[in-house]
Amino acid sequence: MASRARASRFAEPEAAPNMDSPYPLQPGGRDDWILARRTVRPPLDPRRPYAFHLEEEPLESGEVVSVATIFLTNRECPWHCLMCDLWKNTLAETVPVGAIPAQIHFALQSLDQGFPPSDPSPEDAKNQRLPPRSTVARILKLYNSGSFFDGRAIPLEDHGAIAATVRSFERIIVECHPALIGNSALRFRNLLRPSSASDAGQASSLSPSSPRPTPRLPQLEIAMGLETAHPEVLAKLNKRMTLDQFRRAAAFLREHEIALRTFILVKPPFLDEAEALDWARRSLDFAFDCGAAVASLIPTRPGNGAMETLMAQGDFSPPKLALLEAAAEYGIGRGRGRVFADLWDLERFSDCAFCFPARRARLAEMNLRQRVPPAVPCSHCADAGRPRA
Repeated sequence: MASRARASRFAEPEAAPNMDSPYPLQPGGRDDWILARRTVRPPLDPRRPYAFHLEEEPLESGEVVSVATIFLTNRECPWHCLMCDLWKNTLAETVPVGAIPAQIHFALQSLDQGFPPSDPSPEDAKNQRLPPRSTVARILKLYNSGSFFDGRAIPLEDHGAIAATVRSFERIIVECHPALIGNSALRFRNLLRPSSASDAGQASSLSPSSPRPTPRLPQLEIAMGLETAHPEVLAKLNKRMTLDQFRRAAAFLREHEIALRTFILVKPPFLDEAEALDWARRSLDFAFDCGAAVASLIPTRPGNGAMETLMAQGDFSPPKLALLEAAAEYGIGRGRGRVFADLWDLERFSDCAFCFPARRARLAEMNLRQRVPPAVPCSHCADAGRPRA
């Protein structure tokens, strides 16, 4: 999940930092410690999203639908989270008004000309025992490496144009730091709701050749990064958020009938493997206690400079694949909401090339079916030391 920061500062420090210095115990010095370990950001076009693709996700009903996901280019958020590497795909300045709607339009047009996922043959569907699916994107994710309701990232003046562009989707998912949840979310939710069915039909469509079902009021869903329910570790992540603040933001969304999904880190820094599984479970329970409908499990990765320093100092090591499996098994087994394991770059968490393809396929099946199939046996690694849910 996108993690945030207080201000986008890239000026040279007054004195060269000690790259071997430990992570500051007090919040005051953490921004400088994290920023000192960053590399140079690549240049980005403010009128183009930095990525977009089609993916699949099951609804609460079990039906698998196509999802259009757009990663918007915008200014870095105002929080410098310890584990975040999303700043690499941000700008130092606010984008001009009109740039974000242009990015969305460009991505939707490009996806229109691409290759949306096709239905499996009836025989393949029977053999894989997959739930029914749709080939037309019905859900849109607007992820922006920050907070959608941060006016320095997404100009508030663009909300109307964005809403008009995307309201033909059944559900629009944006992400936001809990501190910025408030009236802006309600305003955008209201902008998504057309005044008439004819207005809804005028909104842009991902696939004109495959029209969507009869327009209905779009639903807004907001993704918030819980990261972890461990209060001390959460504070060390420099997210500047407490569990009570997350709980209050979730209650606000629930009161106003806005759906909530959350992102949970699997094995954040400062936890060992056993502690990490325990706290992944607790974090899932906390998220569902707060009313989340979806929880995405994100294995914590190095790659931002700060995490490499923590690795060298013994305060962080990436999670094993078995840990992600066990966390997903627990969450799905609880049946309190949909649980998805992040499969991006998954091979880096595996120690065994022989069983990895089958284990990745198993996690993908768990994501789509929300059921826990039998574990994958392996005569090469024998799943030695695998934590169990």
